[in-house]
Amino acid sequence: MDEGTGAAAVSLVVSLAVLAYGAAALDAGLGGARGAAGAPLREAARLLVQGRRRTLVPDTLLVRTGTVLLPLAALLAATVLPAGDRPVLDSGVGIVWFNAMEVCVWGALWLVGWGVNSVYPLIGGYRFLAQGLSYELPHMFALITVALGAGSLRIADVVAAQREVWFVVWMPVAFVVYLVSALAMAFWGPMGEPVGRNVAGGVPAELSGADRLVFAAGRYALLVVVAAAAVPLFLGGGAGPVLPGWAWTAVKTVAVLGGLVLVGQRVPAVRMDRFTEFAWVVLIPLTLLQTLVVAIVVLP
Repeated sequence: MDEGTGAAAVSLVVSLAVLAYGAAALDAGLGGARGAAGAPLREAARLLVQGRRRTLVPDTLLVRTGTVLLPLAALLAATVLPAGDRPVLDSGVGIVWFNAMEVCVWGALWLVGWGVNSVYPLIGGYRFLAQGLSYELPHMFALITVALGAGSLRIADVVAAQREVWFVVWMPVAFVVYLVSALAMAFWGPMGEPVGRNVAGGVPAELSGADRLVFAAGRYALLVVVAAAAVPLFLGGGAGPVLPGWAWTAVKTVAVLGGLVLVGQRVPAVRMDRFTEFAWVVLIPLTLLQTLVVAIVVLP
């Protein structure tokens, strides 16, 4: 690892931690918690001293693997996103890499839901699988539209293709679909049924102590990553007047992240059967139409 890559990796980890903490504090504040700025620290301290709760005959290896895999998936997905002047992993298939990390998220939630050997976490795991089958195709088509518009799967090329016009301007449908699928990928807000209160908290219902802390941190980190990805994919990356590129990237990321957190507090949960119908009947045709429009514009 050269010096530049090492600096980018450190910048990525620090940025991810700060933004995840900010998202948790904002979520606590919107939820009416007192002293919202320090709420994540107090909750972290409480969980660190809390003993682990065990169910009957759990598969501890699966549970621990799934718990750690959630923040790891968020971190790996973020490696292809610009953090400062360059990403940690400047891959020629960055969009594919980012999309592939969803598989890790699916695996993480299923391993935890199955491994604890309890009814409610298992129901939460099944809910996330149903949610994934609903949002994955619209999400994939939105990313394909971006790649088609840029003529590349490399995220740096996507940013470069937006020097004159941001993709959000002439790909509004893909942008909206991406935000909806981002909520689903992070199982957040209206897409939070896998961790719904009506199943006692769903997937992490039996987690406690450090395990629950790692799971919660991974969820906030995942929310940060899907918000940050919208910036190079649709909002021109670091493009903007006066401020340097890294500052504009941070401003745009915070704006998208704040919007997602706000939606999580203000929009009620959506039933999976209704979301599945909406995704397959409405979102998929709309994204395919958007892809066709972009193809007509960019292809000779």
